[in-house]
Amino acid sequence: MKETVGASSLRLSGMAPQASAIEQMRENLTDYDINIHKCIKKHRSIFQSDFYVVVITKKEKIMKNVLRGYFTARLSCPTPDYDQAVYKYIRKGDQLDFLWVIPARDVSIYMSENITRVPPSKYALLDYVLKFKSGELYKQAIKLNAKL
Repeated sequence: MKETVGASSLRLSGMAPQASAIEQMRENLTDYDINIHKCIKKHRSIFQSDFYVVVITKKEKIMKNVLRGYFTARLSCPTPDYDQAVYKYIRKGDQLDFLWVIPARDVSIYMSENITRVPPSKYALLDYVLKFKSGELYKQAIKLNAKL
C-alpha cells in the first residue's frame, strides 16, 4: 500500500527519518511523470488541437516539507510565473516539448542576485530565471499565443 502524504511528511520531517532526500526526489519524479501523462490523456479527448500542460507547484500550508504539483492544460500559453513549469503538447507526433520552469520567488531572486554562487548543475534553471526576470519568457508566451 502506498504511504499517505501526511505519513510521508511526518517521516521526512525528522520524527522518523527512514528515507533519504534522493528517495523522496525519485518518488516525486515518478509521480510527476505519471501525472503529466494523465493530464495529456485527459485533455487529448477535450482539445482537438495542440495544447499546453501547466504544472503549478505549491507548498502545503500545514506540512511545510510537502510540495504538491497541480497539473492542468489549456489552449493558450500561460503567462510565466513563479512555481511553474510549462510544456507544449503537439498532437501530431504525440510530442511533449518542455518550454520553461520557474522556481519559487525566493529561489528565483536568490539565483538572479547570486549568479556566481549558482553551481553548474543549476545553470539551466538559472537560464530560465534570468529569461523570466528579463521578460524574455513573457515575449515567448505572447509569440506562441499570436499563432492561435
